[in-house]
Amino acid sequence: MEESEPRKTQPQSINDLQPKMRLQGIVKETQLYGALVNIGLEYDGLVHISQLAPTRVNRVTDVVQPGDDVTVWVTKVDARKGRIALTMMEPPEKGWNELKEGQTHTGIVTRIENYGAFVDIGAERSGLLHVREMATGYVRHPSEIVKVGDEIDVRILGIDRQKRRIDLTLMGTEEIVEDEAEEEAPVMTTMEIALQRAQKQPQPQEEPHHGEKSRPDLSEREDILARTLKLHSQSQQG
Repeated sequence: MEESEPRKTQPQSINDLQPKMRLQGIVKETQLYGALVNIGLEYDGLVHISQLAPTRVNRVTDVVQPGDDVTVWVTKVDARKGRIALTMMEPPEKGWNELKEGQTHTGIVTRIENYGAFVDIGAERSGLLHVREMATGYVRHPSEIVKVGDEIDVRILGIDRQKRRIDLTLMGTEEIVEDEAEEEAPVMTTMEIALQRAQKQPQPQEEPHHGEKSRPDLSEREDILARTLKLHSQSQQG
């Protein structure tokens, strides 16, 4: 007998709701401005007419009818006023309020134009990677650098939330990786460098006396370390 899939935790009250949470509901009634949806809580949710479909909707009843089973996502919650805003369009992975200039994202090239390429970074809209932001030198056409389907790392150059525009760049992403690698590399002191060099020097081995265990000659190691430090000091002064 196959094991049943574990049930997802269902919200028990309006206080359990979070933006982007996916819910199942039943259309309770329709109005000119949207549809009220019963999501099994103490308050019904509202899907505004603008959130019924990605294209323009003239009448709510063109999309849903009372009694319809619908999948909705939470957009806003006001527990104090008992208001729940819903959408029937799956929200993007990254909302506009989560995007910031300077962020680095991994995206997929979705379209190429003469002036640049569009890259899907999981936001509501693809970002524009202008041809001049692809390399420090001259690029005749974006196809010289990227092609549709490529997975690339891009950095957000600018955001215009009013125009719903995201400007991207390829430059700067490599420097970020290099800086992180340099920060992780340990910095050795002069003494540590000298000690490391001394330890790499070949050391003569002496035959142990009869009845005695072989022991390292500490005085010889100290002498090698002293000479190494002296040579290092002279090279710095020179």
